[in-house]
Amino acid sequence: MWSLISVIRLNPFFWVIIAIGIITGYFREALMLFAIVFIHELGHASVAVHYGWKIRKIELLPFGGVAEIEDSGNKPIKQEVLLVLAGPLQHVWMIGASYLFAGTAIWSQSNHELFLWHNLVILCFNLLPVLPLDGGRLVQLWFMERLAYKKAHKSSIFSSVIALCLICIATLFLPFHLNLYVVLFFLVINNYLEWKQRHYRFMRFLTEREALPTIHSPETELTVSPSLIVRDAVNLLRRGHSHLFTMQPGHGQVTEKDVLQALFNRKLTEPIKDLIDKPPRVNSIRTKVQ
Repeated sequence: MWSLISVIRLNPFFWVIIAIGIITGYFREALMLFAIVFIHELGHASVAVHYGWKIRKIELLPFGGVAEIEDSGNKPIKQEVLLVLAGPLQHVWMIGASYLFAGTAIWSQSNHELFLWHNLVILCFNLLPVLPLDGGRLVQLWFMERLAYKKAHKSSIFSSVIALCLICIATLFLPFHLNLYVVLFFLVINNYLEWKQRHYRFMRFLTEREALPTIHSPETELTVSPSLIVRDAVNLLRRGHSHLFTMQPGHGQVTEKDVLQALFNRKLTEPIKDLIDKPPRVNSIRTKVQ
């Protein structure tokens, strides 16, 4: 437990929300908010530890948190889905416990109603399809499962659009809700940084794949043109798959490792047909992608 607590950090925006609550006389609400977010993040962290993921830090945000894990995009998607879901699931048992003790000497009805409200607000907000919220991460993983890594990451621009739409809605209907504006502007900044770092994230994804001795995942056969150059070939790589590039009849096959090695040897514009130096290998497990 101490190893999990030691990696938790409080984002400055979180302190702003707490400070506003204390200044305005809502200390009880601020304390509840802290407890709910803390338990939410412990849910994420416990699953990460279970799967042996190394956690750099878990940063508490006003309506959730972000877990920084040493991962370059090559962890199993199913494991990450469970890690993301572990946070929202904490609200289920917290709400159930609150109903159980509501009206008792240790938990008044007013405490229960306030606790229930905070849980529902944080849960619903966290499930919005905006990065880095849990809902945004789940949508991004959905793209990762179906598209090449680079294309899936670009598709995450939907998150920025939704964040901007939320600001427009807040301006129209809640123009004086300071807490909400702090959170929404944080989301916009985070999405901007995510977009700005997209090339770095893609190269980190490729670097780890090239360094892995083996990739224990289903093999996907990609039917491509022999003239496809290395730089464009790596853009077809998908998370959670190993790849075999099959060129049009008579030109043979090239493995993912061959293409990645050519990339890091700076053969970016070399056609992949020139990478063939051995007979095509036969594979028993194959998913065809046209």
